Amino acid sequence: MSGSLTPGDRTLLLAAGAGSLLLITLSVTLSPAGGTTNATPTTYSAASGGAKAVYLLLLAARYPVTRWEQSPLDLPDEANATLILADPQDAPTSEERSAVRQFIERGGRVIATGASGAFFLPEHRVVPDPIAGMTWKRMASRSPSFVARAAPEITLAPQAYWEADDSALPLYSDVDEALKVRVIKADVGRGEMIWWASATPLTNAGVQEPGNLEFVLACIGDTHRQILWDEYFHGHQQSLAASLIESPFKWAALHVALAAAAVLLTYSRRSGPIVASAAESRLSPLEFVRTLGFLYQRAGAASVAVDISYQRFRYRLTRRLGITSAASADDLERAVRSRADINDPAFGDLLRACESAREDPRLRAAAALTLTRSLHDYAVKLDLFRATTKGAA
Repeated sequence: MSGSLTPGDRTLLLAAGAGSLLLITLSVTLSPAGGTTNATPTTYSAASGGAKAVYLLLLAARYPVTRWEQSPLDLPDEANATLILADPQDAPTSEERSAVRQFIERGGRVIATGASGAFFLPEHRVVPDPIAGMTWKRMASRSPSFVARAAPEITLAPQAYWEADDSALPLYSDVDEALKVRVIKADVGRGEMIWWASATPLTNAGVQEPGNLEFVLACIGDTHRQILWDEYFHGHQQSLAASLIESPFKWAALHVALAAAAVLLTYSRRSGPIVASAAESRLSPLEFVRTLGFLYQRAGAASVAVDISYQRFRYRLTRRLGITSAASADDLERAVRSRADINDPAFGDLLRACESAREDPRLRAAAALTLTRSLHDYAVKLDLFRATTKGAA
């Protein structure tokens, strides 16, 4: 057995290579870019929409900040802690919402941003405002507080607003539309929750706007307060399997699996017995019939086809009836009526029509087809080809 690749092997390898190239193209096209298009405020992203700059700033300023890559069910019992939920990408379960509420009631502080972050809070009276959130706007302070003293004005993308109620203190709203509250603060048990309309102030691009850094630091609190920056709901789970699924490793693994499958299909099919494929004979009956019919069609010899079918029919019929092969059409009709018990006037008309058509050079193909089909039908009825049929079977 030769060790060289066959054409089938080359086809498999080329198909696998094309599939791998397609996967690479899709992964490059669909994966989040590192530029301004990445709007996920994660501490791992240095893009304009990421939050790596603020995270590194807090570390440099000796804030006790850590990335929280666990479920809210594992939040610590310490009351002196702040949890940052910056535009979480996944919705919480009822158990996780209950865990966040208990964390606040024990004295914790939760900073949640965006419409998705509001679902983690005990109260969420948020109305999405996507049209207004397409551009950044200046927000003015509404109520006197330690946050407003640090930053009288801030800049953010107003992607949602909080419906005014007595349970929440409005901190910031639009300069020209005071009814749409963009930042609120509310006490829950011994702790508090702070909601922002978007995560713009803590992003790499938004922190540079006047008042935004002061606003972020005021919401976080003093340097002695533990800061838990959630990355669990950005897909960075602490388990190895979950981290691998969310990382680019899955695309590399898919490429390797595709290449391995191609190699396996290429060489495993060679391990079995090699059987040469059967070559189709050019003298097969069907090809012969088609070739002959095409010749008759080009020559316009429809009468020849009728003559061949009629001569074969007469030969079989005279042998079956035991009469001379020179019998006329009328003699054949009478013999069939008396011996085969077929009293069909159309049978005699068919015999006489074939007698005249076999010598007609202008016979049309449709008429010749009708006559040959009728001869075949009567041959079946008279069982003229029984011996031939049994031999073929």
